[in-house]
Amino acid sequence: MWRGGVRTRCLLERLRGGASLGARRRRGTAACERALQHEVGERIHGFTVSQVTDIPELSLTAVKLSHDSTGAKYLHLAREDTNNLFSVQFRTTPLDSTGVPHVLEHTVLCGSQKYPCRDPFFKMLNRSLSTFMNAFTASDYTLYPFSTQNPKDFQNLLSVYLDATFFPCLRELDFWQEGWRLEHENPRDPQTPLTFKGVVFNEMKGAFTDNERIFSQHLQNRLLPDHTYSVISGGHPLCIPDLTWEQLKQFHATHYHPSNARFFTYGNFPLEQHLRQIHEEALSKFEKIKPNTAVPTQKPWDKPREFQITCGPDALAADSSKQTTVGVGFLLPDITDTFEAFTLNLLSSLLISGPNSPFYKALIESGLGTDFSPDVGYNGSTREAYFSVGLQGVAEQDVQAVRDIIDRTIEEVLQKGFEDDQIEALLHKIEIQMKHQSVSFGLTLTSYIAPCWNHDGDPVELLKLGSQVARFRQCLRENPEFLREKVKQYFKNNPHKLTLSMKPDNKYFEKQTQKETEKLKQKIDCLSPKDKKQIYEKGLELQTQQSKAQDTSCLPALKVSDIEPTIPLTHLEVALAAGETPVQYCAQPTNGVMYFRAFCSLHTLPEELRPYVPLFCSVLTKLGCGLLDYRQQAQQIELKTGGMAASPHVIPDGTHLDVYEQGVLFSSFCLDRNLPDMMQLWSEIFHSPCFEEEEYFRVLVTMSAQELSNGVPDSGHLYAMVRAGRTLTPAGDLQETFSGMDQVKLMKRMVGMSDIGRVLRKLPRITKHVLNRDNMRCSVNAMPQQMSLAEKEVEKFVQNVGRSKAEWKPGHLSVVEKPAPSGSSGSTHISGPRVLRKLITDPTFKPHQMKTHFLLPFPVNHVGECVRTAPYTDPDHASLKVLARLMTAKFLHTEIREKGGAYGAGARLGRDGMFTFYSYRDPHSTETLQSFAKAVDWAKAGRFTQQDIDEAKLSVFASVDAPVPPSDRGLDHFLYGLSDELKQVHREQLFAVSHDSLVAVSDKYLGVGRGTRGLALLGPENAKIAKDPSWIVR
Repeated sequence: MWRGGVRTRCLLERLRGGASLGARRRRGTAACERALQHEVGERIHGFTVSQVTDIPELSLTAVKLSHDSTGAKYLHLAREDTNNLFSVQFRTTPLDSTGVPHVLEHTVLCGSQKYPCRDPFFKMLNRSLSTFMNAFTASDYTLYPFSTQNPKDFQNLLSVYLDATFFPCLRELDFWQEGWRLEHENPRDPQTPLTFKGVVFNEMKGAFTDNERIFSQHLQNRLLPDHTYSVISGGHPLCIPDLTWEQLKQFHATHYHPSNARFFTYGNFPLEQHLRQIHEEALSKFEKIKPNTAVPTQKPWDKPREFQITCGPDALAADSSKQTTVGVGFLLPDITDTFEAFTLNLLSSLLISGPNSPFYKALIESGLGTDFSPDVGYNGSTREAYFSVGLQGVAEQDVQAVRDIIDRTIEEVLQKGFEDDQIEALLHKIEIQMKHQSVSFGLTLTSYIAPCWNHDGDPVELLKLGSQVARFRQCLRENPEFLREKVKQYFKNNPHKLTLSMKPDNKYFEKQTQKETEKLKQKIDCLSPKDKKQIYEKGLELQTQQSKAQDTSCLPALKVSDIEPTIPLTHLEVALAAGETPVQYCAQPTNGVMYFRAFCSLHTLPEELRPYVPLFCSVLTKLGCGLLDYRQQAQQIELKTGGMAASPHVIPDGTHLDVYEQGVLFSSFCLDRNLPDMMQLWSEIFHSPCFEEEEYFRVLVTMSAQELSNGVPDSGHLYAMVRAGRTLTPAGDLQETFSGMDQVKLMKRMVGMSDIGRVLRKLPRITKHVLNRDNMRCSVNAMPQQMSLAEKEVEKFVQNVGRSKAEWKPGHLSVVEKPAPSGSSGSTHISGPRVLRKLITDPTFKPHQMKTHFLLPFPVNHVGECVRTAPYTDPDHASLKVLARLMTAKFLHTEIREKGGAYGAGARLGRDGMFTFYSYRDPHSTETLQSFAKAVDWAKAGRFTQQDIDEAKLSVFASVDAPVPPSDRGLDHFLYGLSDELKQVHREQLFAVSHDSLVAVSDKYLGVGRGTRGLALLGPENAKIAKDPSWIVR
């Protein structure tokens, strides 16, 4: 997976999840205490300990080591967290845009000396209970991380990862499949034209349909032009075909060596076992070398520079005359200066984050653009960091005005500085993010330290956030001009300044296609008859190899018997606030953070207001409330909470496909000391939300529309899947309204409205149906000793919330009242009264087929096909869930990714009973739909073994048993009405899935003429579909 040229998440985004998952107090955690026993100079399995550091603010102990004979660096972060993570990172510094590190990242995972079978990486996804497995190519490093909760699984995956990275086969056919190749359109017919194929080639063609990515990539290339950052590490589609197999092997030999490696482990598994395995299986086989991979510092400019680039027009833009993007970038110091990087990261947030920041006020609220330019803010992913700011969605004639505003805003900041409350809100955010718990904290940490460590910065210093905050406060106390001096140094007086503008070219995609055609012609013109014959034969050889049954017996695997037979129970207590509103309390080790949620049913909402619910949710906490205007509200939310949000939800019923619940989920969290303030904010939002700021409302609508439009190229398969399910269930229709292409196009239309007040006036009508306690239920997750405070504050909040003022006009919908499981219904882990949920059904609904092609100027397709199957409680649901994994791993991956060249493809079963096939960044469309049909025939014929079934079950259980943070425990009961008893029944149904049941559900639901299905496609013009009247083209 390529990550180059895009801003890595900032400090505040990255460090969500700093708290201990297993203990309330920092001291006494076994993993940390064990790590603290190590001493500097101690030798362990070929490694020597160089540092042992307690980091209490993140509840961990850091142990730094180096490998004696190779110099490999190692960092272990011991923490009482069962979700253990490993990663190995290599500094990879290409000097051209052939994508050599990216193609190598794919190809090393295709087989190794110890595990020579084809594609062990993907096969391990089904032989493991991993909670994460992937690989990432950044601009100057490649990272291979995995995580799991199972010790045996950890050792298995570590063995596969070590062998893949240090001893890969790097076969030519794997290079052809993953990188690029010349091959006949029909590999079996040498008369068909030769064309470019390859997974990375198609991935990057898809990546460069994203205008945000194009801008970000050019910003980095132009601002740091002297070395590796001037090229595209992922590969440019026109340069990838210049990469040779020999160059790939040479790049591996020079970059994938222990002397150029950094190892990272995290969690509560013992360090010694990791060191022994890494030394014995990999490092003991190498000698130390001097890797020539260092990135030199960028030579600073003596005057600013400007560049103009072009991109494709945005087919979803609200105003075709406003599609220019302009940004100004400034080169900053080396990221290995950890305190300077920390300071500039905070300064960046003060400058651009939220409606109280100077650039937000000056740029976003100017009305000149739709949103900040891509890659806005501090970017610490390169050796020398940079900051950029600008606007997208700008008219070409306004580019200079935007530049003038940026210069003027810098001057104003120099004069006025920042308010104390802004700085305090930012430091509060760091405090709460360190305490807020995430189950992927190991992955967060390895991603956070990777850029700095890659350039020999100190990763341990980077993690000492407490001391950095203290030093930052001290600098502010000692020098009130501290931040203004930084602004002057790095922005006002910095000649290394780039102004980049990007405007659309209506013939951009046509030109790209023409360039690819010319590149293809160059390649073909150089071929002799012998070369052409060899290409044909190699194509056949590759197809044979891809179709051949693989012997995977060399790969390690867990067994189904390794899966826990039962789930742990989560104890819940339900009480009534104000005598009638159910509140679910779940006592958890939340480390002093309190999590509050409220769900309000929308069953009385008139149908014509439904499309505006997502917008209502988006702006509800941003327009002001009570006596607070929108700026004051934003300040209070940042000072007192970790965030307050509302989101629309369509919740399927577990027993019937045509029954669902629609509503709005309100979510927030805060430090326990701030609970009264947070609940007061919610009271004011519910009691007196503001819908009067029409100009600022237009700003929010414009930003929201731009964000949706920007997300389509990268999430096209998700939009295709939602659209394909639209006509299969009433919930599917609502899901398309809330989060499908219909919503994207509605927002686009809104931006073009001259009277935005017409939309704003609809929002108070929605509040009558949502912001009341008649159809509300609440939940609190907090530490046991905070529950009495929580009960008091929630009681006060509920009493302040008014009654419904809306009348229920049923129309063609019916309401079904359904009690959630409780102690009185036999649940042993839930005490208190039953929660009554109001579900909706439409007796007039009839599922029917619909095929939709959204015409978009992409060079690749996103394909979705949905089939209506069985609800969650039906035993068939369990069989279909296993079948989806089985089809993905044993058929679709081979046919659509390996043979077809799509970046991704598979099948999945949703909780709503929709069985969905999909492909992502796919050079094919109708052929992929044929592959979906062939997958069904394969399953109906039962062409899979018991081993295949067991592997699919392991993959399913890896998802079912994914770790749940304390903040989210009990959420399935609160939202879906699923008790642990119901989940245990489903678990037993999964264990019971057999060969016969898989064949049976394949025929019963997926066979031709069985289940009602829908199809959707996002992509370029398609001659076959255009001639087929059964398709709707939009």
